[in-house]
Amino acid sequence: MSSFTERLKRFRLVRKLVYAVVGAVFYPALTIVNRLKISGTEHIKDLPRKNVLFVSNHQTYFADVITFLHIFCAVKWGKKNRLGIPYYLLNPFTNVYYVAAEETMRGSWVSRLFTLAGALTVKRAWNPAAVAAGEKRKGLDPSDTRKITRALADSWVITFPQGTTKPFAPGRKGTALIIKQNKPIVIPVVISGFWRAFNKKGLRFKKRGVQLSVTFKEPLKIDYDAPTETILAEIMDAIGQSKKFMMQGAHHWKKEAPL
Repeated sequence: MSSFTERLKRFRLVRKLVYAVVGAVFYPALTIVNRLKISGTEHIKDLPRKNVLFVSNHQTYFADVITFLHIFCAVKWGKKNRLGIPYYLLNPFTNVYYVAAEETMRGSWVSRLFTLAGALTVKRAWNPAAVAAGEKRKGLDPSDTRKITRALADSWVITFPQGTTKPFAPGRKGTALIIKQNKPIVIPVVISGFWRAFNKKGLRFKKRGVQLSVTFKEPLKIDYDAPTETILAEIMDAIGQSKKFMMQGAHHWKKEAPL
């Protein structure tokens, strides 16, 4: 990611324009083509403006994040568990970043544009290119960790601990390490239906009339001094992606193709 792009996305006006354009284009996919059910916004309406980490399961590259941004904007305009008419896009809430794989955000002009909405691009050690190159890193690069730490210092951050859209994939310890280091408020989020409605990138329809759901849970009560394995296990339980949930979601993971 160029330093120019990094500087550009820190301008709130640029991000507001991107939110407004992307949000307006995507709004019908959430409310007309499909049906969006939101719950738990009472857990986010009074959060502080910084050091808040949203941890979620992951089903598409972009539709998940775009939906979160819609919800955050709607909540900050006083709406509860609904989007309503999207006049909130006239002055969207932009105090939020999201973690995304660097190679994903370089994939197309659309992804490059959406980077300006606040992407924290990170290098994933498990992507095929890294494996082919013989890279042995496990978890986040230290420079990537610093990006997330800086973002938490004055904003909200969305992250997907599994780092993949494959359901019930193991969580990555990097998320737990970031939590131990920064001691943020951690809000678990559980989403469903997105993999059925959209393609993997989340920009094309696979099926219409799908019930989409986003559930925000109450903040986790975390012992920040606990081992990373313990914190990660708590997160994976909270987002419904630990092993004990696997059989409950068998219809999902059997049908969903791996990355």
